[in-house]
Amino acid sequence: METAIPRIGITAVGAQLPARRLTSQELQDEVTAAAGLRLPERMFEKATGIVTRHFAADGEYASTLAIGAARRALAARGLDPRDIDLLLYASATRDVCEPATAHLVQAELGSRAHALDVANACNSFLNGIDLARAMILAGRAGRALVVTGETPSRAMRRRPDGPLDFRDGFAGYTFGDAGAAVVVEPVASGGILDVETETASEHWTVGGIPGGGSRHPRGDEYSYFRGGGKELRGVFERIGGDILTRVAARTGLDWDAYARVLVHQVTVPYLERFVELTGVPAGKLVLTVPELGNVASATLGVQLARIHAELSPGDRVLLVGLGGGVSLMTMIWEAS
Repeated sequence: METAIPRIGITAVGAQLPARRLTSQELQDEVTAAAGLRLPERMFEKATGIVTRHFAADGEYASTLAIGAARRALAARGLDPRDIDLLLYASATRDVCEPATAHLVQAELGSRAHALDVANACNSFLNGIDLARAMILAGRAGRALVVTGETPSRAMRRRPDGPLDFRDGFAGYTFGDAGAAVVVEPVASGGILDVETETASEHWTVGGIPGGGSRHPRGDEYSYFRGGGKELRGVFERIGGDILTRVAARTGLDWDAYARVLVHQVTVPYLERFVELTGVPAGKLVLTVPELGNVASATLGVQLARIHAELSPGDRVLLVGLGGGVSLMTMIWEAS
């Protein structure tokens, strides 16, 4: 007699945004004044579709946003931090190189869980949920808290040294800051139904932040995001369709099967191109990029927090992650 595989699902969600809000025009004025450039009015907004974004304040860190989101998720589930036995900090941003930022989050929350970091650029949070599910299925944890705090605004070249620096760092002007968290645990129905990945690591040089590791351990020059947004988009367009085709073929689910489709969002034109290539009904998307910008791995968590209360048991959500490296990831989750 076969033993049924336990169902593991997302039972609570939280998100946290910094209070400070900046318009794209305000950011453009700051950057162009520093670089001595003259640009058309509202060029940042017109090029990206991003109107505003939130920036962490002085004394506010990636862990700060993660902690705020974590407290919201725990409160929504009626849990004490000590009810968690696995804490994964899954983010592209860390407070420090060592120790794992998960420990900074845990120390503030007051939990005693096994704690570690998960890092895979903008797919970090989705990878963290998948890892939490795997560890629960393996009997290594009973209930997990997966958190992210993203402050990519601090990798933005806000004072470029002339036109070349400006162009090299332009993709970074899409960034905003945010935090998100989910509780992952066994459920009686629904849960995470399917996970698929696609990785093309030969494109790792397309974009990123080169500093902080063994190649460039020090030096402000390496602390800024650099890379070609168009080149990264081209890679995703070439390999992105296959993953969605495989998911549909394996699961038998078409767009009508999903109550919502959550997609990592970099710019509005990029999202419009995704809709064009995939055929996903635009009404199923949760549009966040005009208001928040690209909040890296927090993107899907913030979107999920916004629609979680409106979902009914049995509603399916497709999450689509895109990350530098390059990696793509999908997850099908059914509300319990």
